[in-house]
Amino acid sequence: MLDKNFLRRAWLVLCLVIFACTSVVFAQNDPRDKARKVKPEVKEVYKRWKDQDVAYIITDAERKAFDKLETDEEREAFIEAFWRRRDPDPDTDENEYKEEYYERIAYANEKFASGIPGWKTDRGRIYITFGKPDQIESHPSGGQYDRPYYEGGGSTSTYPFEIWFYRHIEGVGSGVEIEFVDPTGSGEYRIARSPNEKDALLYVPGAGLTLSEQLGLSDKADRITGINQNNLNYTRAQDSPFERLQRLTDLQRAPSVKYKDLQIVLDTTSGGSQDPNSLSFAMRVDFYRQSDEKVVTAFTIQMENESLTFRDRGGIQEARANIFGKITAVGGRRVGVFEDPVVTEATSVELSQAKQRKSAYQKAMPLPPGDYKVDVIVRDTVSGATGIQTLAFKVPKYTANSLSASTLVLAARLQYMGDRDPGGMFTIGDKKVIPNVSGIYKRGQEVGIYMQIYNAGIDETTLRPSVDVTYTLTKDGKEMLNQPEDWQGMSDSGQRLTLARLLPTYALATGDYELKVKIRDRVSGQIIEQKSGFKVE
Repeated sequence: MLDKNFLRRAWLVLCLVIFACTSVVFAQNDPRDKARKVKPEVKEVYKRWKDQDVAYIITDAERKAFDKLETDEEREAFIEAFWRRRDPDPDTDENEYKEEYYERIAYANEKFASGIPGWKTDRGRIYITFGKPDQIESHPSGGQYDRPYYEGGGSTSTYPFEIWFYRHIEGVGSGVEIEFVDPTGSGEYRIARSPNEKDALLYVPGAGLTLSEQLGLSDKADRITGINQNNLNYTRAQDSPFERLQRLTDLQRAPSVKYKDLQIVLDTTSGGSQDPNSLSFAMRVDFYRQSDEKVVTAFTIQMENESLTFRDRGGIQEARANIFGKITAVGGRRVGVFEDPVVTEATSVELSQAKQRKSAYQKAMPLPPGDYKVDVIVRDTVSGATGIQTLAFKVPKYTANSLSASTLVLAARLQYMGDRDPGGMFTIGDKKVIPNVSGIYKRGQEVGIYMQIYNAGIDETTLRPSVDVTYTLTKDGKEMLNQPEDWQGMSDSGQRLTLARLLPTYALATGDYELKVKIRDRVSGQIIEQKSGFKVE
């Protein structure tokens, strides 16, 4: 029988041997000795490009894609493609958008810095993203302020503030007002979420009251807390808390890069339809003098709603068509593009009537006189039906001191918009003019007539343009109407005259008509005529 001490010693020796062998195995397979898969550190220049240079315009999808790149070569290729997608004229060596964008950054850093770089401020962000506003109302010292009616009227004292006005911001809307307030006096203006933010007397009892508060019809405490704000009868729709919040949210988004698939189709197609179930649309081009070297060229596209496919979206029937257009000059040089959606909505009850109407789109841009063509593709996003048209046109040369006129536009809708230019599609000065591209009117529907006259002679006695204008309406060669136009008060910009009137059709028989407008300058004796046809059904 073995000694117990001997067994213990043997067991100890065996354990030591096992431990030694195991240590050797672990030593040979130590995971710490393996090479670690570490992603290389991104260079500072690429971090700065993503987080500073293009922080306001890079989309979420682009940001995620950039973060996944592993090599500098991939990042350089991405950056090149990023700017190429935003190049308005790929046929030139320069990228106009990129150059203007970096000029905006430089301007923001110079003008809006206030303890922090200008590009980080709210004004800098808006300027860099959307460019120079069309109008700026500036109150750099604040002080006495008479509220407009839509802010409640009454007088108060304000902090320094500015209101920027954009006629149109893609993805945000038309007639966009952005208010910035500097409550600290440091020069850092911040976007205001309420018109009350500029009120320096907001928290002073009994001071700076609105008209309603002065009359005891409302309580200043309710204005401070936001109670019953939606019930204030002086508030414009765009001033409601919900609309302001939605606008601020939209202003935070990066501008979208739209409809590149349509551009590819257009670039690889010589014309015609891309789909057996083609989408038909009508198109016209109108011209308005801007200066001796530039002419505002307006492209109008009109579709029959019955050719669009409606689908239910939360109880609302919606049809949507995406539009992409490319303008080229002689020799194939691209001079501009436009891309936008056209959305038509109707309730289930209104759907049948909505399908009997038309949807219209317009893009206006200044062009120098010369010969051009425009290629347009329209796609129904629901059915996929696609239509393509090419239209050649000549931008006229408006000679100084020579009587001339814009296109004679027969409009489906002609409406006076008031003193303030609301901007957006179909807006010409203080009027909204929606051309009737098809030229077909229902009996009883008014025909809008719009035209501008340039370089009319000035009468030395009245110091106003002096012209004779007559309308002539004919049907089958028979004169139906011949009457003069009263031009008193029509001068809206120096020697520019605007003709805007409605022609009733309830007394007209169905058929084809021609309208001729004849203008005679009493001072110089020059005469011009414009003609256009329409049909009454």
